[in-house]
Amino acid sequence: MSGAPLQRGFTLIEMVITAAIVAVLASIALPLSEMSIRREKETDLRQALREIRDALDAYKRASDEGRIQRSPEQSGFPPTLQALVEGVPNAKSPSAAKLYFLRRIPRDPLNADASVPPESNWGLRSYETPPDDPRPGKDVFDVRSLSERKGLNGIAYSKW
Repeated sequence: MSGAPLQRGFTLIEMVITAAIVAVLASIALPLSEMSIRREKETDLRQALREIRDALDAYKRASDEGRIQRSPEQSGFPPTLQALVEGVPNAKSPSAAKLYFLRRIPRDPLNADASVPPESNWGLRSYETPPDDPRPGKDVFDVRSLSERKGLNGIAYSKW
């Protein structure tokens, strides 16, 4: 057995085929990971909208129950989102304890600019404006995302 030494290793063809397989797998995985990230942001948006809207409804209920003092011209909704966090005096409490509706204002997950404060992240709708033309006003009746993109369901995020 004095033949030529046996060479071990991969041939160029084997390396090219392996690289091609890895590239195909990566090209499949990338769109799936992007879709996963987008779904996660949409879930976060739904949660944030639900949290703020629940707080708005709780504020309105407290106002209707007389726990928040208001004038007859007011709708009963908070004047700003910040009022949900800062609290309002409880009109039925002898110690004038405050009513709080949110610990913090959630950030719009679709707004990537971290320098914008969370209360400025949202599009506001006043009680006086119609749903098809939401605008800010004297109170905050509803919130929406300011993103112009469409969701995976085909509906614009601003319409959620």
